[in-house]
Amino acid sequence: MRNGARRISEFGMGKELLSKVPEVTLYFWIIKVLCTTVGETAADFLNVNLGFGLTTTSIVMGILLLVVLFFQIKERRYVPGSYWLSVFLISIFGTLVTDNLTDSMGVPLELSTIIFSSLLAITFLVWYALEKTLSIQSIVTRRQELFYWLAILFTFALGTAAGDLMAESLGLGYLVTGIIVLAIIALAIIAWRLGLNSVLAFWIAYIMTRPLGASLGDYLSQVPANGGIGLGATITTGVFVLAILLTVIFLSISKKDVITRSNSPAAINTKPSAILWQVGVVIFLLVMLAGTGYYFRQTQLQDKIKAILVPNAPLGDVSKFRTISEDTLRLVRAGKLADAKSRIGDLEFAWDNAEAQLKPMSRQDWSKVDDAIDDVLRQLRSVHPDAAKCEASLESLISILDGLDNQEPTGTSRS
Repeated sequence: MRNGARRISEFGMGKELLSKVPEVTLYFWIIKVLCTTVGETAADFLNVNLGFGLTTTSIVMGILLLVVLFFQIKERRYVPGSYWLSVFLISIFGTLVTDNLTDSMGVPLELSTIIFSSLLAITFLVWYALEKTLSIQSIVTRRQELFYWLAILFTFALGTAAGDLMAESLGLGYLVTGIIVLAIIALAIIAWRLGLNSVLAFWIAYIMTRPLGASLGDYLSQVPANGGIGLGATITTGVFVLAILLTVIFLSISKKDVITRSNSPAAINTKPSAILWQVGVVIFLLVMLAGTGYYFRQTQLQDKIKAILVPNAPLGDVSKFRTISEDTLRLVRAGKLADAKSRIGDLEFAWDNAEAQLKPMSRQDWSKVDDAIDDVLRQLRSVHPDAAKCEASLESLISILDGLDNQEPTGTSRS
């Protein structure tokens, strides 16, 4: 049998498939993290730089993902190019799903995290009930593959929601979030070495690599003043895409990630009674740690909010944001669009870092300013920025910031 892979009949239709996924090796995790990082920056490039907007970007990427998945599922064996292109696109679309819920529908990241956790759990339960395994080494039928890609979509959406919740809403930043995620992955590896079920350990690591990739991308692209090394989003994306391409080409030629052993049921299945307690313990620990950490962080944020409250100013002192906006406007009016683009990056960084404190003070006012900043970023970072539109968007932002002073707070959740 070619490559020693197992063939089986599918749906009683006589169709037989080879394994449809790669061997889980170091190459697997390297490309996964790279795809996660590039997936997020690519979504931002389409949404902001090309000016597609969140809705159009989501529709375009959704259609493209369906097309690629159609051909991926029709394959009868693992093809590195097709498989990893599917992962790359689903990483973008999974991120966009969460972004749409957060930005377009106003769904809190806490709720998004719960929703996608529940959907992922349901997917796993149904998948296991029908197939008796969640091991990706056993993806040899189209039904199994459909469950697999559905689970992958929810892991990316969940990873996006949980990562953004930690980094932005709780104000931990991507560096601290990345360190926490690395610690969880390390603990999963240690637990696996000590006897944790390998499939359970795999899916924990798979979910956690999404916020890890986002943290890595943020660190590489941000300027040193903002805690990064200053490669910029374009260079970071280009380097990562090249790295993905070269690695996939290498794997296509070497076939080092092709499954070459038979996966007998005894090798891939574990009795429910043997792993049920492990699943229960892992879920209990994650919920307890997450809940405790969330409670204490929210308490810290509430104390900080009390310290910065300003009478009749729903978001407190916004003068630093106004200063950066005015600096950018002067650069635009002087025809220095490149400098203006660089300066507005300071506003983006400062605003994102302040989200954890400002958003709970007044969600309505925070969203109004956030939308205005997004419009400014979209204008200045477009492929061919229009000076007049950039100026108009900045004037609108400054007007909104000015309007926050001397007004009664709206939509607040102050304490």
